[in-house]
Formats: sequence, C-alpha cells, structure tokens
Amino acid sequence: MELMGTAAIVTGGASGLGAATADALVKRGATVYVFDLKTSNDAVRGSSTLAGVEYVDVDVTDPDAVREAVARAAAGTEPLRVVVNCAGIAPSERILGKRGVHSLDAYAKVIGVNLVGSFNVMALAAEQIAKTSTDAHGQRGLIVNTASIAAYDGQIGQAAYSSSKGGIVGLTLPAARDLAQHGIRVMTIAPGVMLTPMMETVSEEYRAGLAAGVPFPSRLGDVGEYAMLVLSIVDNDYLNGEVIRIDGALRMAPR
Repeated sequence: MELMGTAAIVTGGASGLGAATADALVKRGATVYVFDLKTSNDAVRGSSTLAGVEYVDVDVTDPDAVREAVARAAAGTEPLRVVVNCAGIAPSERILGKRGVHSLDAYAKVIGVNLVGSFNVMALAAEQIAKTSTDAHGQRGLIVNTASIAAYDGQIGQAAYSSSKGGIVGLTLPAARDLAQHGIRVMTIAPGVMLTPMMETVSEEYRAGLAAGVPFPSRLGDVGEYAMLVLSIVDNDYLNGEVIRIDGALRMAPR
C-alpha cells in the first residue's frame, strides 16, 4: 500500500512506540495525526520539529472525542489509510496481594484504555476509511493494533495488562474478517521488552538484567524496530489477520 499523499492516525503517538511510528510514516510521505492525552501532547508540541504531524488531544476511551478526531483526520484532501494503535497503560497489581484484592476499578481502567480504546479507534476509523476509494487491488487501508508478549507470557502482577493484550490478540482475526469486505486489513504487533521512555526511568542494572534474558539479540528492543515492522506490514498487502511477535525470541518468566 502506498503511503505518499495519505493520512494516518497514531494513538499514543507523543512518545515511545507511537512517536517512532509517527516519524517513520511521515518520512514515507504520510500526514500523521497523533492522538494522545493533552498532557502528553503538550510535552512535545513545543519541541517537535517534525513537519507533517498534527497533535490532537484525545482520550481513546471517549467515543465522542475519538469520533470527532477521526473525522478531523479524514476531512482533508489526503485519504485516511493507516491507523496504528499504540496508546496503553501498564500498571501492576496482584490479584491477591499484601494490600488485599486487586482493585476492580484499576482492572477495568486497563481494559478500558488498552482494549476498549483500541477497539473504539479501530471501529470509528474503519468507518471513515471505508468511504475512501480503493487501490488497484481493492484495498482501502490498514489498522495495526499493539498487543504484547504479556498476552502469552503474563508475569506476576500483570493480570489486568495481560488480559487487555490477550483481548487485542483475540480481536485480530475477527476484525480482519469483519473489515475484509471494506478492503481494510487488520494486523497486530506483540512487542517484547522495548526501550521506551518508561523503561528509561529504571536503573541501568535492571535494564541489563532484562536484556540478558533475551535469547538473541540480547538487548532491549528499539522503538525504531517496531516502526520498521509497521512499515513492512504497510508494504506487504498479503499480511492480514495475524499477530507478529517482535521480541528476540524472549519468553517471559513468572517474575
């Protein structure tokens, strides 16, 4: 699928995986609408020199806000073709811990942001993408959701996070089948331990321990490698309805 002269949406695009993806899409000729919380967008608006990126303050769990933001991204002369869902949160809490039972509100919030938020953006964006013209192969667009290897190898304290990412994995094939008639592909990327801004806040010793557990290459993943995979999925029109792990063959231990 050709990116030049198209529009794209990247949620969670103010930092980490999303920011790297927004950068990669812009460099391939797309205009990118970054959907993120106002506080996150404000942190980069003044410092970003990346032409072709528009920061839109959006809470992905708010259907009205998402509908308005998606309509904004689709209103220009460039057709909306690509959506990459990177927005997510990853708090940790045991089901039964020293402070008692896992907070139901906390569990619901993780599901709401990571799973429901991704579905919300996907569905409302698909509505707009379906209105565009097709290419020579009948294709209109691509939606890439972000899961995690925690969907398969959830660790202690990751009940909520793993549930949300497992939901993304389970959503992939039915979503691809639902949207096939509209010429929209759906793929999921399941990253391993990536060197995101959140990971940069922990000690070098802790990061080294995580890196040592990765079979090969024995290091943390780079956000640019995630973005490269997004571009590879864009380029390969026969990739659809599948989850791709990008983790250096890592399988997480219980803790």
